[in-house]
Amino acid sequence: MRPEDITRLFVERSNAGDAAGVAALYEEDAVMAYPAGERTVGREAIRVLWERVLAHRPVFEQEAPLPTLLADGIALTSTPPKDGSGARAQVVRRQSDGSWLRLLDQPEFVSP
Repeated sequence: MRPEDITRLFVERSNAGDAAGVAALYEEDAVMAYPAGERTVGREAIRVLWERVLAHRPVFEQEAPLPTLLADGIALTSTPPKDGSGARAQVVRRQSDGSWLRLLDQPEFVSP
């Protein structure tokens, strides 16, 4: 798995309504800046959040990733939303088995 694969897996699992699968993409103590203006901390809280979000059956589209920045097992991944509204960015960390998990997730940035 490459760091950018997490975004693809996120879209696939979200569209399948798999909140537990989405949460499994995050480290145990991950921090997500969502909902807007709030923070969701920890994999379990992220799972609960995505259960609520996915209950409304939103459809997510794949977005082309920007180049990944990588150093010492930490990567910054990002995508520009298709609607042109800001950006998305995540910090991911390589795990001992070689996989990658999100540590920090900023799913929505808006221009100041």
